[in-house]
Amino acid sequence: MFKKILIANRGEIACRVMRTAKKMGIATVAVYSDADARSPFVLMADEAVHIGPSPAAESYLLADKIIAACKATGAEAVHPGYGFLSERTSFAQELADNGIAFIGPPVGAIAAMGDKIESKKLAQKAGVNVVPGFVGEIDDTEHAVRIANDIGYPVMMKASAGGGGKGMRLAYSEADVREGFEATKREGLASFGDDRVFIEKFILNPRHIEIQILGDQHGNILYLNERECSIQRRHQKVVEEAPSPFVTPKMRKAMGEQCVALARAVGYYSAGTVELIVSGADATGESFYFLEMNTRLQVEHPVTEAITGLDLVEQMIRVAYGEKLPFGQDDVKLDGWAIENRVYAEDPYRGFLPSTGRLVRYSPSPTSKPGDGAYVRVDDGVIEGGEVSRFYDPMIAKLITWAPTRLEAIDKQVEALDSFEIEGPGHNIDFLSAIMQHDRFRSGNITTGFIAEEYPEGFHGAPASPELLRALAGIAAFAATAEADRARRVDGQLGKRLRPPADWHVKIGETEHDVSISTDGFVIDGEDLDLALEYTPGDRLIEAELDGAPLVVKLLRTRYGFKLTARGAAHDVRVLPAHVAPLAQHMIEKIPPDLSKFLLSPMPGLLVALNVGAGDKVEAGQPLAVVEAMKMENILRAGKTGVVKSVEATAGDSLAVDQVILELE
Repeated sequence: MFKKILIANRGEIACRVMRTAKKMGIATVAVYSDADARSPFVLMADEAVHIGPSPAAESYLLADKIIAACKATGAEAVHPGYGFLSERTSFAQELADNGIAFIGPPVGAIAAMGDKIESKKLAQKAGVNVVPGFVGEIDDTEHAVRIANDIGYPVMMKASAGGGGKGMRLAYSEADVREGFEATKREGLASFGDDRVFIEKFILNPRHIEIQILGDQHGNILYLNERECSIQRRHQKVVEEAPSPFVTPKMRKAMGEQCVALARAVGYYSAGTVELIVSGADATGESFYFLEMNTRLQVEHPVTEAITGLDLVEQMIRVAYGEKLPFGQDDVKLDGWAIENRVYAEDPYRGFLPSTGRLVRYSPSPTSKPGDGAYVRVDDGVIEGGEVSRFYDPMIAKLITWAPTRLEAIDKQVEALDSFEIEGPGHNIDFLSAIMQHDRFRSGNITTGFIAEEYPEGFHGAPASPELLRALAGIAAFAATAEADRARRVDGQLGKRLRPPADWHVKIGETEHDVSISTDGFVIDGEDLDLALEYTPGDRLIEAELDGAPLVVKLLRTRYGFKLTARGAAHDVRVLPAHVAPLAQHMIEKIPPDLSKFLLSPMPGLLVALNVGAGDKVEAGQPLAVVEAMKMENILRAGKTGVVKSVEATAGDSLAVDQVILELE
């Protein structure tokens, strides 16, 4: 077995590979950029080598620096993780030329299947169904427009070397193609070093199914069941699960065998994933189309590990060393149900804008190990006090739950998300919890359009039931009582003889509740509430029981009460003693300033383009600027008609959140 391997990646996947390597007794080497100098994966490795500045193009995407690090440390093999150089044919070839093993598929398979255009041509020759489209070179925007018009709208523009939702644009009209084609090329070049783009028909109401492949160098290739990856936003996966609630045993066998045949045609070994698309209108599920093959480990591989009991990273390492797979197709298990949620540094309350900054608080959900009953797994690569950088992907962590049934795994996700604490950058924990609680998701009736269809006006928090609001009112009143009692005992603020109020008036959004607390329990709006909890002033999490069921609530003190977060929504709660509450109506409301005349940067990022200058007239909806953050370009549009009064930034500037770019008269 290898004595030492280098992980040519960063963040959670670098940590993930290192955990398995250490379990196998293999020493590990990390490579890192300036931005990652103090990251957990660097500290976890046995050795670490600095390879350059923060931008990936100047560090993680430079094969020569990776190879130099291998030679300097004596690493015998390289695991590329996902993204970066993981599907770069030239990188795998350079490793081979230098006598360094690549923990992945052979060069020929990467060349054949890693290129989205060539893989479609190969699939067509092999008799595999492919999505209708143009699988040749596209010269320029005008050529792209002609192709899209011929195919028929809607169409999808994709970077040939793309993946992970990067370098993809959906076009419903010629105007969308003209606006998005060049941006797709730039994203492909920035993220993958390849600006080629192909265009294909966009299948309406599609489900995204993928088959996990695993092969060895002795001709054995297996499929490890399927994953459902239909919950996506901007073509980037958000929720994955295994197995799929849509796929039948007959479909699984047909898909699996076809994907194995495709892999065998290119002499594939190691782990790989064949992505398929099935129309949600096809009740039989028999009309599935090949999308692409990812010749690497997928982000969502933990759900496959959970239902099969396999360690895919270990299998990749053993296959790269030349070992045979120790099991056959009939030995592949399908045990229970697993769900993975991707915790992103993005703010769903602000249109899912990328968010960067320091993790002031980071406390992931408590984990448990496989055994009896449901369990929780967290794959991450950050620590409290660390920085979420604008240079890399916005994923903070992956939260995985396993349970015997799908609904149990979903409920375990809701419970785990409630106890997942992040402060500093914005995050999507509330949004993930809302999806887990959504009736349509729980029914399994999902497509890739789920998020756009169910949240057309954006996300504003999961709806709270009257029962939950009453419970939050009780929790807020109890916390206020505890803090008032502390003030009396410690600070003497209420006087030694004056007891905290027993009656409170609680306002949550537009709902108001009268709460009475006594030794007998809680009375909310005149009715008893079966609520049990403990709270000590300063606690950030309250673990309660509502009608005997667990309820975890995050608590943050505010000027007039608390911010309580539970079950996918943050609630601003005003808590006042019952005898004081009537006076609140006399308080003057502060009116926020009008910022509509300013174009503000909605996130920290790089101002890539500024389309107007002082004195220019603009119309509502007109593109004014392009800001790049976390490898994605974001077009900023005019909110109203006006004339540009002044320009406060220039292309190439690094912008802070809410920084003024220009002002309208």
